[in-house]
Amino acid sequence: MEYVAAKSTFCRQCSRSFSPSAPKPGLKLKQGSGAAEELPFHRKVQNIWSRKKNRVVSCFECKRKHEVSDAASSTNCPGCSAHIDLRDYKITTSFSRTIRTRGDLYLTSKGDLRSTSVTCHSAIVEGKLRGDLECEDSMTISLVGKIPGRLGAHQMTVERESDIQCFRRVRVNHIDIRGRMSAEIIATGSVTIHKGGFLEGAVTAKSIAIEKGGMLSGQLVIGQANLTQGELLPEVKPAEKKSGSYIPLGAARPAHAT
Repeated sequence: MEYVAAKSTFCRQCSRSFSPSAPKPGLKLKQGSGAAEELPFHRKVQNIWSRKKNRVVSCFECKRKHEVSDAASSTNCPGCSAHIDLRDYKITTSFSRTIRTRGDLYLTSKGDLRSTSVTCHSAIVEGKLRGDLECEDSMTISLVGKIPGRLGAHQMTVERESDIQCFRRVRVNHIDIRGRMSAEIIATGSVTIHKGGFLEGAVTAKSIAIEKGGMLSGQLVIGQANLTQGELLPEVKPAEKKSGSYIPLGAARPAHAT
């Protein structure tokens, strides 16, 4: 058997090359009894593309990583046996249950996500988000409104048509701002404000890039992305204790307690 459009092939026994021709109508090919049937090249290519692809997921509890099939909807951690949800969620109406999955989340423009905590692999946010959202990979925001919960992602993108106000601290590795955003950002990597982008608030990052036409209004700290707001103050070493009491000349002496 050979691909019908093949111009040349080779013999599976003696490896000699020859030009194939279509079999005559009604001719029956004899099936070999001992050797396994050799698959045509186009069948091999189809089998390669039809193979199920795998991906690596990490456990929510022990953080152990293992490989699962893309077609799987759930799995169990081989280390601690914890259940891991792998489903994708598309929110088109009001939704208030807690979501914790290694799949993706799509919050449509008509969706209203009221969950207090949402954890996923990546997310696209176009509707109302009232709780915390933590993404393992990427988060794309395209909405106009207020976000009262915490946001966290490896890569965050604020689209050009967005105008958001975040009341809680935003923690990311990298963030691209193309629209308008008001927030306090803690970035372990870079902050990029593209042309037409506007960022208002305190920014703590490893590096920042502002394209021509971009705007930043607020406090900026570069090179200390791992510090929180309270840790940005300079460290004050306690004074060494000396033996005996010392009172500066002219200072008021403390009165004894009665």
